[in-house]
Amino acid sequence: MTSAGLGPSFDPDRIAAMRARLGKPIGVPGPSPAPSGGFAAVKRLWLRSGVLILGFVGLLYGIETVDTVVGGRLDYAGIEPREADGLSGILFAPVLHDDWGHLIGNTFPVLVLGFLVLLAGIGRGLAATAIIWLVAGAGTWLTGPTGSVHIGASALVFGWLTFVISRGWFARNIGQIALGVVVLALYGSLLWGILPGQPGISWQGHLFGALGGVFAGWVLSGDERRHRRGDRAGVNASPR
Repeated sequence: MTSAGLGPSFDPDRIAAMRARLGKPIGVPGPSPAPSGGFAAVKRLWLRSGVLILGFVGLLYGIETVDTVVGGRLDYAGIEPREADGLSGILFAPVLHDDWGHLIGNTFPVLVLGFLVLLAGIGRGLAATAIIWLVAGAGTWLTGPTGSVHIGASALVFGWLTFVISRGWFARNIGQIALGVVVLALYGSLLWGILPGQPGISWQGHLFGALGGVFAGWVLSGDERRHRRGDRAGVNASPR
């Protein structure tokens, strides 16, 4: 026979026995578990993201220093469209720059947008960067003008920009959408760089970098989209 209102699970003797088996004295609460995430986790993510993007920028400056010493010969390792030898440029093009002015012009967008992408999670940010890197490189190799060489981190900049803007929309995350709106307001004018007609500018790299960012945003929001579909299916299937 059970007592009305509390139900059969409220059994003081049973609870006391369970506490005894766990080695906890009755009436003395155990220590509260440390909250998952929290300020420490956020601080750690910001620190790791900052160290990674600063390390990447340091790598860019180191490579440009070496390129200056060897008379600019590293630049020829960029993407050469539809040339078999130019395929290896897909791997190297984003870390090569024509000169110091080219690199300095890319530095601030790389720092800001790369950092924001990594704040989505280190693993997710690195995966997004890999997708953008490959899509931008392959698209440039397929569509760039014959005889040209394409280099520069701006393909990553355009991809990071569209990733930050699009991922919140795909995930239906209000905070990420708000961040995307802010980034669009600050850097949206860069998107004009995907249009052809600017001499000496690899608009193909910009275009396919931007497309790679949207694709990465879609791919890497898959968990949120599946969860949202599951929630909708649960609501639709719930009895009335």
